[in-house]
Amino acid sequence: MNRRDAEALDAADPLARFRDRFDLPDGLIYLDGNSLGPLPRTTAPRLDALVRQEWGRDLIASWNTAGWIDAPQRVGAKIARLVGAKANEVVVADSTSVNLFKLAAGALSLRPGRRKIVTERGNFPTDIYVLEGLAALAGAELVVVPTDDLVEAIDEQTALVALTHVHYASGRRWDMAAVTGAVHAKGALALWDLSHTAGALAGELNAANADLAVGCGYKHLNGGPGAPAFLFVAERHQGAMRSPLSGWMGHAEPFAFEPGFRPAPDIRAQLCGTPPILALAALECGLDLALEADGRAVEAKGRALCGQFIDLVEARCAGHGLKLVGPRDLGQRGLHVAFAHPDAYALVQALIARGVVGDFRDPDIARFGFPPLYVRHVDVWDAVEILREVLETRAWDRPQFQQRAAVT
Repeated sequence: MNRRDAEALDAADPLARFRDRFDLPDGLIYLDGNSLGPLPRTTAPRLDALVRQEWGRDLIASWNTAGWIDAPQRVGAKIARLVGAKANEVVVADSTSVNLFKLAAGALSLRPGRRKIVTERGNFPTDIYVLEGLAALAGAELVVVPTDDLVEAIDEQTALVALTHVHYASGRRWDMAAVTGAVHAKGALALWDLSHTAGALAGELNAANADLAVGCGYKHLNGGPGAPAFLFVAERHQGAMRSPLSGWMGHAEPFAFEPGFRPAPDIRAQLCGTPPILALAALECGLDLALEADGRAVEAKGRALCGQFIDLVEARCAGHGLKLVGPRDLGQRGLHVAFAHPDAYALVQALIARGVVGDFRDPDIARFGFPPLYVRHVDVWDAVEILREVLETRAWDRPQFQQRAAVT
């Protein structure tokens, strides 16, 4: 491949029209949308209208006239289309961590007598932290096992297996259907973290017979920093599963103001407090944009970009200490690529200084994301050329790139 080949691929790309729908700085190659998606051009006008008219003029009436009260379910139904679920199985609420706690606790309530939770070593740290806290509160046992030993660790005492579908560092992708099947064979439930899946890979929750799932709104869904998260509860579990956070929005009739809690009989039972309307509006802008694209075309282009990046790095940057992390098979990956390097942090900082934004993950991983709606094939070519120059000139070996910032 050369740069002209990359330009030809972009010219034939059916998703190319989406790039201009994002407010991206000129000259920047943004390969960190798997950590924070860029700003859709529709978001600022939408928030301005919400603030000035719906809040500023219509005030409290907007809970009804502007549909604020139904926003968690409405926006959740849009996410459902991206993750392969029914509209009544997804709701937007809280953060990914809070939703993980709620659903893991709910899973324990669905499997009385079973007190074992299984996850993999190397799972996203906050997922493990949340599960540790729940286990301590609920008198459960959290079992953290090496990836290769996970299926064998599931037994008749297991209530829940909680996994991240696409690994945050390596990009490795679990076979959701196969693992869920193995979990069900032991009578347990499967909870999937879709933070690196939703909006990047074609949805498969119902096709895989998944039980529960959570995910964030600020990566591939482009909902903005700290965007609300979402949760999925398969319809078959909704009537029996109880949330440990019995807030008023999860009540069957929130405005009846009853003295005791009576849970909603559906996905609304997983709500708790008043929804963040401004943040929900920003997330909905990102979702509306994502839903214009064909999900399978998005995944196919994303795989092609990842494969192109891997091939070019290994061909043009050979001999400089880079080592691919995660599987080589693109069908077993999400839409980010990680290379290990002894000086990965400084390397990433040197790239950022040259207009190529990736990110670093401890201890030695340089990570690059390829969201297909705005990353072009020519961006991949140019990014690798800049990476090659940085490596060949040892530009990363400078004091300003060695000192770590608070957020890396």
